[in-house]
Amino acid sequence: MSEGRFQVRRAQVDDWSDWATLRLELWPDSETDMVDLLELIEGEGNTCLLAFDAAGQAVGLAEASLRHDYVNGTSTSPVGFLEGWYVRDVARNQGIGRGLIEAVARWAKACGCTELASDTAQDNRAAQDAHRACGFTETERVVYYCMPLPTEPA
Repeated sequence: MSEGRFQVRRAQVDDWSDWATLRLELWPDSETDMVDLLELIEGEGNTCLLAFDAAGQAVGLAEASLRHDYVNGTSTSPVGFLEGWYVRDVARNQGIGRGLIEAVARWAKACGCTELASDTAQDNRAAQDAHRACGFTETERVVYYCMPLPTEPA
């Protein structure tokens, strides 16, 4: 997909460096390797899209999967799920984020989905605003809990 000012396309193996850089900007604590990218671009039920500016620089990414388990706020299965969505600060407010979402939505629809879902942290107002601007509707808020289990018998 090309919008004149930017292009969105599915990631390829040659895009590893751009993809890894953007992914680490989105998730600084994550470990990223070629196997991760190969699973996204060659694995069934996943997609990885990159956005490039007019100069050919990678400025955004979207990763999505098909989820067959329950997805909060949805009523169908499978559901396209936006696993990660990022646009560099210098490229924001130019329609690139929306272009990535539109491409993910087309992919999900081609996979037979009737819903696209996503999540974000409750305190990430910018991401919440961006989701709403692209047509997402907030469906619910959830607080997750975890209890460590003892390693030795009580």
